[in-house]
Amino acid sequence: MIKLLIIEDHPLVVDGLKSLIERRSDFELCGIAGNADDALLLLKTCSPDIILLDIMLPGMTGLELIDILQKDYPTARVLVISTYSQRYYVEAMMEKGAKGYLLKNAANDDIIEAITTVMEGETYLCHEISVNLKKNPGNIVSLSHRELEVLKLIASGLTNKEIAETLFISPLTVDSHRKNMIAKLDARNTASLIKIAVENGYFTLRSETNELE
Repeated sequence: MIKLLIIEDHPLVVDGLKSLIERRSDFELCGIAGNADDALLLLKTCSPDIILLDIMLPGMTGLELIDILQKDYPTARVLVISTYSQRYYVEAMMEKGAKGYLLKNAANDDIIEAITTVMEGETYLCHEISVNLKKNPGNIVSLSHRELEVLKLIASGLTNKEIAETLFISPLTVDSHRKNMIAKLDARNTASLIKIAVENGYFTLRSETNELE
């Protein structure tokens, strides 16, 4: 019996994984958490063999949570399930100790294969990820359209609450985007994030007018 914990905040993804797990006699669902705090609370009583971990969680991201999981729950194998296929995310999560990486559009058979492969102590990368890594050997870091929107508003001096109101998203989502960009660009803090972004051409900042281009 393979015990699984789902850490994912998207209801449709959760429902799909839950349905798949419950149909398998060799799988057992021991918990579902929509954020890092709930996950860590569940782990006090739940001892999963495999943790299905999303990267973009509200509040603490999967990139941050995996460090805690590796330190405090080393016997639980982390299988990433994400919408992100970029090299940065794959390498970052695998370097942090993830045993597999799966995209959310994966077929049920691929999810089952990933779970069983990781449970056997082997590493699993879905086909699309493997192909992307071979096609893109460089270390180019891309920011999504939404991340760029958030980044420009941060550089303009807006608070998380003000950015949230401007983009019609929650302050937690804004903070997740900020943390994610700090990790992606290997920045130390928000000021460093803006400096690196400008230096790498994500946007330009005209110092004499403090306007973004």
